[in-house]
Amino acid sequence: MAALTLLLSGCSGSDGDATGASDGAEQESPLTDYLNAVYGGDLSPEEQERQFAEQQERTEELVAQCMQDQGFEYTPTTTSGTLVSGGDAEWEPDDRDWVAQYGYGAINSPFSEEPVPEEEFVDPNADYVASLSESEQTAFYEALHGPAPDEDEIAEDGSYEYDWTTAGCYGAAQHEVADEDLSQSAEFKPLFEAIDELYTDSASWPGTAELDGEWAACMDAAGHGGHATQMDAQNSVHEELNEIYESVATSEDGVPTGEPDQAALDALAEREVELALADLDCREEVDYRDRSAEITREVEQQFIDDHRAELDALVAAAERD
Repeated sequence: MAALTLLLSGCSGSDGDATGASDGAEQESPLTDYLNAVYGGDLSPEEQERQFAEQQERTEELVAQCMQDQGFEYTPTTTSGTLVSGGDAEWEPDDRDWVAQYGYGAINSPFSEEPVPEEEFVDPNADYVASLSESEQTAFYEALHGPAPDEDEIAEDGSYEYDWTTAGCYGAAQHEVADEDLSQSAEFKPLFEAIDELYTDSASWPGTAELDGEWAACMDAAGHGGHATQMDAQNSVHEELNEIYESVATSEDGVPTGEPDQAALDALAEREVELALADLDCREEVDYRDRSAEITREVEQQFIDDHRAELDALVAAAERD
């Protein structure tokens, strides 16, 4: 659901507007009302935190019942119900002062400057597990999380394919709670697949190629050619950043044994700001924000017209829940 995440996070706009965007560009996309009904985008931060806490509580209750059914004691882990947020930090990629300081926010960003509060975790099951024999502890954790994957199931990078059916009580509980999420339900799966496909194919939307072409020509004239789309420019910074981190020495088990080259990071940060400012200038020159917003509105409205019955059923189901 990556496309949906991008849509929901980008529909509200920023307060700092250096592009001269009209009020129309600040309006939410036509699909937002439908998707907010599922993802809670219309909720306040406090309401979102409460929703998250309720989902966690439900998961823990299911885990506790599952463990009890298998003959173990299990005390649900409680949380404060508070999510760590960015505080007063703002994401303003259309504000010139912001871009001059952070570029695309790849290397430096207002979020990385704010300390993240740490909360010590206390496992309520630690004393119970400690009272078990070694074999009983093994059985406890296998019941809780499932057996460890076999060597042939583990990739070279240490990852393996997750399967909730073999992930113990937690896998079953998380699957059940996720199943209560309309976006994961069988009834609406075709609709959400269609929405994902819509945004995956955004490069083919009418008017997009022309707009990107004008932007790319402007960038080329400014001495920053080689980027076919605005996203390509951003990605080029992230690709260089990945190369810097990939060059850090690691131990045999893949744990970094050194630090990234700070001089290389500083140099990339300077190039990032220079590129991002040129990008901002070209977006202003071709009226990128307003035109892109209008393209999106037209495409989304057509999608709504084609799928109105399914979308109305989605909202009705969300309201029943």
